[in-house]
Amino acid sequence: MKKLGIIGGSGLDDPQFMKSARDVQVDTPYGSPSSPFLCGELEGREVAMLARHGRQHTIPPTQINSRANLWAFQELGCERVVATAACGSLRENLSPGDMVVPDQFIDFTRHRPITFHEKFSPGIENARHTAMAEPFDETMRRHLIASGRELLLPLSESGVILTIEGPRFSTRAESRMFRNWGADLINMTVAPEAILANELELPYSVVAVVTDYDSWKDDSPPLRIEDLMRVFGENVDKLTRLLLKTIPKLDVS
Repeated sequence: MKKLGIIGGSGLDDPQFMKSARDVQVDTPYGSPSSPFLCGELEGREVAMLARHGRQHTIPPTQINSRANLWAFQELGCERVVATAACGSLRENLSPGDMVVPDQFIDFTRHRPITFHEKFSPGIENARHTAMAEPFDETMRRHLIASGRELLLPLSESGVILTIEGPRFSTRAESRMFRNWGADLINMTVAPEAILANELELPYSVVAVVTDYDSWKDDSPPLRIEDLMRVFGENVDKLTRLLLKTIPKLDVS
C-alpha cells in the first residue's frame, strides 16, 4: 500500500478520522520542515500530514521551507502528495466556496529556493532540467474530480493557479494583469511545492478552495485576511469529505 503525504488537510487531524496518530520529526539536508508530521491512518491508508505554515500558522509564505517539506515526505516513504490551498478567484464563475483541481500553474515568486539542483556536475549529461509541461499528477487529479462528482461538490476540473510572493495581497492592477495572463486562481504557495515535487519525481496534486475574488473586482471590498480565513473555515467540511472520499482510490492507477 502506497503511503500518502498531505499538505494542509485542515480537519483531517480530528481523532474521529486519524487513527494511531503520532508526531514524527524529520531532519533534512535543507533544514527543518514547517512542522512535525502527523502520521497515522486515514480510510485504511498510512498518511503523513504537514502543516504548511506551521501548526500555529507562524510561517509567512516566503519563509516556508518547501525544499525541506518535500524532501521529508520522500524520506518518510510517501509515494504521492496531495495539497490543499486557499486561493483567490480571478474569474466570475469561480465563487467563494468553490473548489478547483488545477492542471497548470504560473510561478510569479521571486525570493524563494525553487530547485534542489543549485549546481550541476561536470558534463552536459549531468544537467538537470525537469520537464514541467504537466505539473500536476493526472492520476490524482482524476480521482479527486471523480470524488467531487460523487459528493456533488462545487468543483472545477481544471484551472491555472498563479503563485505570488506575498505576504501582501495584489493591487487591482496586478490582479487584472494576472487575469490577462490567463490565470484563473491566485495563491502564495503552490508553484514552489509543485516544482520541487516534480524534481523529486513525487506525484503531486492540489485542491484549491476559493475564498475571495482577489482585487480585480471594483464592486468587491478590499481583501482582508479575516474574510479569507472565515470562508476557508466554512468550507473545511467539504474539503475533508473530498479528501476522505479520494484517499482509498489513490492506490488505484
